[in-house]
Amino acid sequence: MGVLDLINKENDIKNLSPQQLPELAWEIREFLIGNVSKTGGHLASNLGAVELTMALHLVLDFPKDKLIWDVGHQSYTHKILTGRKAGFERMRQLDGMSGFPKRTESDCDCFDTGHSSTSVSAGLGFARARDLMGEDYSVVSVIGDGALTGGLAYEALNNAANLQTNFIIVLNDNKMSISENVGGLSRHLASLRTAESYQEFKSEVHSSLERIPYGERVARRIHKTKSGLKQLLIPGMIFENMGVTYLGPVNGHNLNDMVHIFNEAKKVNGAVVVHVQTDKGRGYRPAELRPDKFHGTGPFDVETGRLISPKKKPDYTDVFSTVMCKIAARNDKIVAITAAMSDGTGLRRFRSEFPDRFFDVGIAEGHAVTFAAGMAASGLHPVFAVYSSFLQRGFDQLVHDVCMQNLPVIFAIDRAGLVGADGETHQGLFDLSYLSMIPNMTVMAPKNKWELADMLWFASRYDGPIALRYPRGTACDTMKSFREPVCHGKSEWLFEEEEIAIFAVGNMVETAMQVRELLKAKGHSCSLVNVRFVKPIDTDSIRKAASSHTLIVTIEENIIHGGFGSSVEEFLERELPGTKIMVCGIEDSFVPHGAVPLLRKRYGLDAESLAMRIEAGREQ
Repeated sequence: MGVLDLINKENDIKNLSPQQLPELAWEIREFLIGNVSKTGGHLASNLGAVELTMALHLVLDFPKDKLIWDVGHQSYTHKILTGRKAGFERMRQLDGMSGFPKRTESDCDCFDTGHSSTSVSAGLGFARARDLMGEDYSVVSVIGDGALTGGLAYEALNNAANLQTNFIIVLNDNKMSISENVGGLSRHLASLRTAESYQEFKSEVHSSLERIPYGERVARRIHKTKSGLKQLLIPGMIFENMGVTYLGPVNGHNLNDMVHIFNEAKKVNGAVVVHVQTDKGRGYRPAELRPDKFHGTGPFDVETGRLISPKKKPDYTDVFSTVMCKIAARNDKIVAITAAMSDGTGLRRFRSEFPDRFFDVGIAEGHAVTFAAGMAASGLHPVFAVYSSFLQRGFDQLVHDVCMQNLPVIFAIDRAGLVGADGETHQGLFDLSYLSMIPNMTVMAPKNKWELADMLWFASRYDGPIALRYPRGTACDTMKSFREPVCHGKSEWLFEEEEIAIFAVGNMVETAMQVRELLKAKGHSCSLVNVRFVKPIDTDSIRKAASSHTLIVTIEENIIHGGFGSSVEEFLERELPGTKIMVCGIEDSFVPHGAVPLLRKRYGLDAESLAMRIEAGREQ
């Protein structure tokens, strides 16, 4: 029996001897590698945080104490130590265990996460609530150095400086987010890594001062002054200057050192940052060599590190990458912006070919949007490539800084619609709704890879805010013969018949083709329209369909409220009341993790479910 077999519930780790702890760390890594190789998931970040998590569990008491993970993709060891080993067999699968912290999973998960830079704000909220309610427990927020590039973290740190009771912020410094970290904070932390003798030196200085006359008075003066030891030895000590105590750096793979420093941190009456240095991918050579590749991975062969099902066809991100470089080669006003996702959004090649026109702003989507607005106002034509659910974090800037000024910013929105295993926080199901409501915004969605290319070229010549949303996964390479020129606000009629008119958005066109065949097999006549422009809607095509069909159907992989179908419904109610319409999309709910085909089936967006619903609606 291994040491890991002794861990079956929270706090079991405290029953182990010091000699068993290194073995436990090794077994946890073996467990993670073996399980993630089968299910896929976030590997490198979890391998780097094994000892860090163990140290926190040795110091904290669960579920009484509160541990908040920033993003939460590095919480796998925490799940193991709180009795969820069995859940790893179906992790990230429909109705299985989430790859992120979930309050519904365990009392030891006190806060759901999935996006970055939120943990300090949430932890401070817990600390204030604890004090207000007269309770007694520790609050620890774990945030990575990549997440510290997000502005929300600094708002929280600024607020935390006023706290007079204990709140521990663990800075997990592994020198990476997903892509390599950029910016001033990254350079600052690099300088801290060269000052590991600081704490020892400070202690020696104070000991020496205490042995001389008036030494204690000198020590107090040094402690109080802004030009004290930290400022002398480590210029720009950002946390202390903000009023937050700083401890570290400490080796994030030395359990004894971390247990000691965490216990010391619990004694601080106020907010305290504990700087822990870890190695992303530790213990698995392929992940150590390519932590970016193993940040989020599909199933892989443990011996070689190679994906079991490697990508065989280009995905939409690949198409975007290729076309972006072609456009930039012809137009020197085109610049590319990413929020720490150059690889994920397909901008690695652009960065290589046009380094002076590539900008990584860190995990700061709101800043990225306004940064793009400034560039556009100065005469450039910026392209902000971003995941759909991440762009939500820049909504105010979309409204106020880009669209209100009608500036030519292109939003290349990747991972739109259902994305699968990452679950609620990553499903791109709201972009059509929140983008369509903003004046001056144009919103497009391509049906296949050729239309994505055409729309990018169209966007590069468009003088105003424009968004192009496309899904995760292999780019559709069917319907090549349907390639009308992209014309602003105009749909594309793929089949023109009678009875039922289906208006399908983006990647749902391919599904709608199957729906049409199923309906025709049942004897129904069916037109199919590729929407192309979600905003402005093609009112001419809607009027045409209303005059010649008995039922209009809209299909979109987006929340129904505020989406394309809602816009069509509102138009018909206003101008053609009595027209029969069926709106198909995601109902008012957050969609959990699971394979996209299974999610479509569950939410009625697969071809068979849609055909059955349309036929039933046609007969009512």
